[in-house]
Amino acid sequence: MKKLTLAVALLLTTLGVNASADKDADAIAKRIAPVGQVYLAGAAPAVAAQAAGPRTGEQVYQTACFACHGTGALDAPKPQSADWQPRIAQGFDVMLKHSIEGIRNMPAMGTCSTCSEDEIAAAIRFMTDGV
Repeated sequence: MKKLTLAVALLLTTLGVNASADKDADAIAKRIAPVGQVYLAGAAPAVAAQAAGPRTGEQVYQTACFACHGTGALDAPKPQSADWQPRIAQGFDVMLKHSIEGIRNMPAMGTCSTCSEDEIAAAIRFMTDGV
């Protein structure tokens, strides 16, 4: 009889621990949920991706390129600046290839893993327009 009582007590304890673990998981998820977002001055606010078609060069620039090209970080040329002249001299195809594959401090696809090659090309045109 003692063994049966002990087995039932152990079973009830195990069920109680599992039930509280589920409640704890919900409580933890609520505690670690983000409380806000950070925006850089001059950058467009991030919005959920929309299936409205390809993004414009300016949209790609604002969401993926601005962090480096907007500030000049890691020697990234700023939009519409003379820093683009040596790159433009190499030709658009070379700039596109470097943007897609990455070069020196610039990672592949310029940190925009969701961008198509056409969107990357549009961002290059946006940044070099008028140079």
